[in-house]
Amino acid sequence: MQPVAKADSADLHGSDSLNEGERIRREYEKRAASLPSDYYAWHREENQYFQTSARRAVTELLRRSGTFPLTNTEIADIGCGNGQWLLEFLQWGATPARLHGIDLLEDRIAYAGERAPGADLRVGDASRLPWADQSMGLTTQFTVFSSIVDSALRARVAAEMRRVTRHGGSILWYDLRRSNPARPGVRGIDGAEIERLFPGCEIQFRTATLAPPIARKVLRWSWAAAFALETIPLACTHTAALIRNCRTHSD
Repeated sequence: MQPVAKADSADLHGSDSLNEGERIRREYEKRAASLPSDYYAWHREENQYFQTSARRAVTELLRRSGTFPLTNTEIADIGCGNGQWLLEFLQWGATPARLHGIDLLEDRIAYAGERAPGADLRVGDASRLPWADQSMGLTTQFTVFSSIVDSALRARVAAEMRRVTRHGGSILWYDLRRSNPARPGVRGIDGAEIERLFPGCEIQFRTATLAPPIARKVLRWSWAAAFALETIPLACTHTAALIRNCRTHSD
């Protein structure tokens, strides 16, 4: 396992970034305390379905764009958490030396390092990524932006993702498309906002993932029915998108 790199305190720049980062940490802690310890465990059938649904959606977009498998691709996962998607990328042809990840929470990065030894993993703020301009062929985020409620910070994170992605490379997106009134600390993002966050980019969209309350009931008797219901956009809670990082006049 490589040593975990920590962001310098200066990297967490701006009081709004610090405040939003602390708010996100508190949200994670609050949610962890309120849920059963096995809520996200793999033995739960609904969690197997949610991961499979997301995987199907994003690999379809990657295949359409000709960027699948991920052999010889430099990849950065923003908000990589415990490394769940890093492990997927390895199965899709990536190599550990070309995997990079960043997350706010040190314990998650430590666990990700155990699961993906050899990967470049950092503890830090996604609004100031530690990698060089145009150093990544693929930059990814899975349900990170919906955890950021501050619009200005969302824009900075999007700009940083674009900065580190080479021209002609891609940004892979999977996130909530609608807000849930029961979860005020999470804010959905529709297609129009994604286009505003990445102006001038070519974007392919796909709705994905049956709404969890429906999925948990349907899965008791049929996975096929759950996937069939995913073809109804109104029944889906997430958007998958592949964002081609095109040159702009400001580049």
